[in-house]
Amino acid sequence: MDKQKVTREELFALLDNLGINHKTTHHRAVFTVDEGEDIKKSIPGGHSKNLFLKDKDGAFFLICALGETQIKMNHVHKAVGCARLSFGSEEKLYELLGVRPGSVCLFALANNVEKNLTLILDKNIFKNPLINFHPLLNDATTTISTDDMIKFVKHWGGRAIIADFSTEIPTIEGTV
Repeated sequence: MDKQKVTREELFALLDNLGINHKTTHHRAVFTVDEGEDIKKSIPGGHSKNLFLKDKDGAFFLICALGETQIKMNHVHKAVGCARLSFGSEEKLYELLGVRPGSVCLFALANNVEKNLTLILDKNIFKNPLINFHPLLNDATTTISTDDMIKFVKHWGGRAIIADFSTEIPTIEGTV
């Protein structure tokens, strides 16, 4: 039997317990970065895009980047030191992060209690004092500070690295 996945209300309670200030804006469901352009205009801060990936050896990765960051998928594996990457299946996405396609987000790490994936954060996220992610479903956007994002990642406790995607071959800038 599947472990119960974290609900939005439980996520907000976790953020509160961690002392993370958050503000959520409800909106229509959006499935791509481009689809939500009009919504983003009314919400301050950087807006994220999130990719659930796996390498050919079976390792899993979550990339959280600014929506405008160009990610050269055919080179990410060189920086991370893994086999070539492709998108993870919907089944594995739900198993590891408890969300469905279109709702992939940093907050889904609350469901990854086994810490069996690597988080890759875009270094450009840190250029913004505020960053936005879906709160487990794509019909809302939750704003937190980038400092609080780090607090959330540290609470999760898995492997987290910071990458610079601005070069032809991305580079690892550090760890969280």
